[in-house]
Amino acid sequence: MIDFNTYINGLDLSVLREHCVHHGRVTQYAKGDYFVKVGEESHYIAYVECGYFNYKVHNFSEGKEYITGFAFEGEFVGDYPNCLSGKTSEVAIVAGTPCKVYQLAGEELRKLLDSDDMRDLKLSITDHLFSQIYTQYLDTYRITTRERYKRLLFRCPEIVQSINLKDIASYLKVTPTTISNIRREITFGL
Repeated sequence: MIDFNTYINGLDLSVLREHCVHHGRVTQYAKGDYFVKVGEESHYIAYVECGYFNYKVHNFSEGKEYITGFAFEGEFVGDYPNCLSGKTSEVAIVAGTPCKVYQLAGEELRKLLDSDDMRDLKLSITDHLFSQIYTQYLDTYRITTRERYKRLLFRCPEIVQSINLKDIASYLKVTPTTISNIRREITFGL
């Protein structure tokens, strides 16, 4: 999904992709399978060859699950940075479709990123991830849901063919009815 995870923009992650493909374990996930569950130690990162994953958190007060992000084909999936040290995962990562990944132990990734020639890349990944998350956080306050939805469509128009309405609504933290109304407004100029 081009331009969904903007942290990738400007980063050359080919060495990580190649490392996963050549040294990782090919793993298949069926739709609904967990890559990692909340409360489990996070041990893996993977390069997604096909399919996509949802990142989910549970709001106990509301009794609802929310999708906080996605990992698409050609991207990496994992609870970064927790997988680097085997810390407990704070998100559930669930296959949204059947997926094929090249799975790598987080400790192996940590050793690779801590090597002298990869430290700058590790810092750049962290900076880019922070920037993406910070912008997403601020957007929940500074622009309306309609504007966030339109920005999402502008950034990656194919998302509506790949992700169901319920999951897009969850990501934007609104109801599917709200997204339907916004789509109708955009389509019919209401």
